[in-house]
Amino acid sequence: MTTAALDLPPVRRAAGTIRLPGSKSISNRTLLLAALSSGTTELTALLDSDDTRVMRDALRTLGVAVEELGGVEHVKVTGIGAARGFPVKRAEIFLGNAGTAFRPLTAALAFADGNYILSGVPRMHERPIGDLVEGLRPAGARIESRGNPGYPPLAIAPFEGRGPYRLKVRGDVSSQFLSALLMALPWAGGGARVEVDGELISKPYVDLTLGLMERFGVRVRREGWSVFDIPAGAAYVSPGKLAVEGDASSASYFLAAGTIAGGPVRIEGVGRTSLQGDIAFAEVLEAMGATITRGDDWIEASGHAPLKPFDLDMNRIPDAAMTAAVAALFASGPCMLRNIASWRVKETDRIAAMATELRKLGATVEEGPDWIRVQAPPNYARGAPAIGEPVAIDTYDDHRMAMCFSLASFGPRRIRINDPGCVAKTFPTYFQAFAKVVS
Repeated sequence: MTTAALDLPPVRRAAGTIRLPGSKSISNRTLLLAALSSGTTELTALLDSDDTRVMRDALRTLGVAVEELGGVEHVKVTGIGAARGFPVKRAEIFLGNAGTAFRPLTAALAFADGNYILSGVPRMHERPIGDLVEGLRPAGARIESRGNPGYPPLAIAPFEGRGPYRLKVRGDVSSQFLSALLMALPWAGGGARVEVDGELISKPYVDLTLGLMERFGVRVRREGWSVFDIPAGAAYVSPGKLAVEGDASSASYFLAAGTIAGGPVRIEGVGRTSLQGDIAFAEVLEAMGATITRGDDWIEASGHAPLKPFDLDMNRIPDAAMTAAVAALFASGPCMLRNIASWRVKETDRIAAMATELRKLGATVEEGPDWIRVQAPPNYARGAPAIGEPVAIDTYDDHRMAMCFSLASFGPRRIRINDPGCVAKTFPTYFQAFAKVVS
């Protein structure tokens, strides 16, 4: 049962160690790649959250054997190999608001031989997918929108095409479109070339996709970030066993807490050897004055407010960038986040939502199509006792809005998080974990 609101106690210090839950991005990618592979894959440290349950349930609905081995974080997936079709040929699949499930499953099912309906929550039906659909059609995919053109729900009919494929997809809306194509094409067979139209955003997420595909036996050749070649004859083969890294995006909240309020705060499960691009958020904190130390499987942050202001391009780390926007409350000058257009098409319009909620705390906020500028209210970083009625922060059914605004509890205003249960999308125990490192 979801709690309507959560009042956060005023906090002044952060220190301690947190073991991160598994990465959502890696968990959902590996679940799908394991399903498309020949052989059986054992996945450990899998994230247990709303989004990963959606992917597991969808694969089971399609007839893929996903067996729990002592818990949902440890599963065995029996792949279907190069069958070019799932065992279940007709299904209606509900995917909530899980973009990391909806986009890659759309691409995979587009190359299958069944009839499928994919739908989600109302917000998912407002998130554009037309660029992925148009990218798939020249290969022989038959996909139609059942509502507004270019948006879910989608009806997918049996595939009519043969490789090699030459496809084009936009790169400036969501990197998930390219990742979805790349993951599905080796299973389609016949080889392919994918060209990216426009500037590719969130490149580290595509790099993550390529690294995981290689773990499953498919190496993609690329020319910069504009052309990707999948060789004819490429096919997924199970690596046998794969451990999921901790979630680097979730690490950002704890590292920011250590930077604002003393530290040291150490996160375990992700470090300098990580596949995930969001570990670069530690560099943002260093620019704000943090002391960062790194190990292979951990990162530690310490520092104190007021933080240094910044003007940074956040294109490579759009999810973690949200944490920087709230950390700007504790900066000594205006902070500019640039090149974040993808915020507009996430779980909510994150630029508009962030501006609205920061203004409730007294910040001066300007916003544009792909940027946001935050000027902290006077004396916000001085650590005065929190007084007055709590400021109610709306979360827009967006897990990252709830988690990043927990950092506002280091300031002089009492904080109330509306709908804190939305964190179940990626980190169901977030607020309990946050409470362990603050005082």
